[in-house]
Amino acid sequence: MRAWRVGAVLLVAAYALAVSAARLDLDDDDDSDVLDELLAIDEEAEWGGLDAGAGDSGGAAEAVRRAQSMVLALDNDNARRALEGHAELLLLGYAPWCERSAQLMPRFAEAAAALRAMGSAVAFAKLDGEQYPKAAAAVGVKGFPTVLLFVNGTEHAYHGLHTKDAIVTWVRKKTGVPVIRLQSKESAEEFLKKDQTFVIGLFKNFEGPEYEEFVKTATTDDEVQFVETSDRSVAKILFPGITSEEQFVGLVKSEPEKFEKFDGEFEEKAILRFVELNKFPLITIFTELNSGKVYSSPIKLQVFTFSEAYDFEDLESMVEEVARAFKTKIMFIYVDTAEENLAKPFLTLYGLESEKKPTVTAFDTSNGAKYLMEADINTKNLKEFCSSLLDGTLPPHHKSEPVPQEKGLVEKVVGRTFDSSVLESPHNVFLEVYTPWCVDCEAISKNVEKLAKHFSGLDNLKFARIDASVNEHPKLKVNNYPTLFIYPAGDKSNPIKVSKKLSVKDMAKLIKEKLQIPDVETVAATDNVPPAENVKDEL
Repeated sequence: MRAWRVGAVLLVAAYALAVSAARLDLDDDDDSDVLDELLAIDEEAEWGGLDAGAGDSGGAAEAVRRAQSMVLALDNDNARRALEGHAELLLLGYAPWCERSAQLMPRFAEAAAALRAMGSAVAFAKLDGEQYPKAAAAVGVKGFPTVLLFVNGTEHAYHGLHTKDAIVTWVRKKTGVPVIRLQSKESAEEFLKKDQTFVIGLFKNFEGPEYEEFVKTATTDDEVQFVETSDRSVAKILFPGITSEEQFVGLVKSEPEKFEKFDGEFEEKAILRFVELNKFPLITIFTELNSGKVYSSPIKLQVFTFSEAYDFEDLESMVEEVARAFKTKIMFIYVDTAEENLAKPFLTLYGLESEKKPTVTAFDTSNGAKYLMEADINTKNLKEFCSSLLDGTLPPHHKSEPVPQEKGLVEKVVGRTFDSSVLESPHNVFLEVYTPWCVDCEAISKNVEKLAKHFSGLDNLKFARIDASVNEHPKLKVNNYPTLFIYPAGDKSNPIKVSKKLSVKDMAKLIKEKLQIPDVETVAATDNVPPAENVKDEL
């Protein structure tokens, strides 16, 4: 059923592509057929479930068939020859069942159409990696979808946004066209219609060390389109704020904060840093497509606003005002909580997965620290939250359940009580760290309860447990569950790790040894506690 859905998306994309091709004035008998082929899933079996003849004049299916000979469909026999026979080859590796392949396919096709219209010499190919795993392994397709560009046999893997403009920019840069030259007002005005982020450079005669650094930067950067001109009137169409500079570099974005002027030294490193820090909008709307770019942003301090779209309409202007004050220092991101696949993983990190009202959090990607704004969301509080985040005085947030009201034989510890119940407790503490989804935790919990009963006559030893899935503490770093610790009363900073593989009897002996507890048999005789030998192992 899923393969049918993917195929249906691809068929719809084929019709959409025809419109795209017409917009680009492509020759219907040549380039449009090539692009139809890019959207076609090989083999009749894959198209069969779509009932292509129903409601179809047959034109799309015929275009696909005619295009079979115009686009390379790689298989186990011809994959290596195809790479060796083309100086520049753009390859899409896909699987018929993969929904992400279906989502990328139209964008890939649109990029191919644009490259054709620009006169690019890049050849196009596709490979069904599921049907031809040997070929996939040979050319470097390791997952789906995969976009690879081969330039004179050298492989370049695409990791950018799944958009037409991003793919086109990347391919042009990798094939020796890092900068677009615009020398007329008409070409500049036409370029602006693309509504994209780009870097504009104004250089007289396109020469000199500063110009060389500009071109080096354009070659190094894989994402942002660079354009150049030597005509000030052309430059002013692209960046109206240009005044009397002999040479100029600026960044243009399609948002209210549209123009950013570069004021640093004309060196590759400085220009690249300028682009990296300024290419995102004041508020980035978080999506599955741009998630990787958000995570890898050089701006390590990131403030997230989680809310439904209608709530964010009331907050957006306020957040923009604050974002403007911390531009290039803090990245501001909006996540629509209606998109559960995007919002829930974040909110779970804060123990807020059931939260419905707007929430502001922060994350430091350099060390993994996370923060929660607990005050009301307004301009004053958000500015204070961001200022504290920036100067390092904001206390990190750690998840915690509510403080328990009752204490049992095995005390329940939560994030908020870890200090008082464990680290600051005058008692020796035997702590069990568990999660509800842990396979071994239930059996270990029963053993801990047996130990608690066995040692219940001792006043200086207590047993406790903490659910690590909903509670955190900076001094409790555990990755495997269950984990058992003994916190000696005189040295809480050096807990003793207890192997969960020990029998209950051996755990009892270890506790006695490490904590130098008096003979348990003597204690048992006076306090009706069974001796250690009588503790039955639960295996």
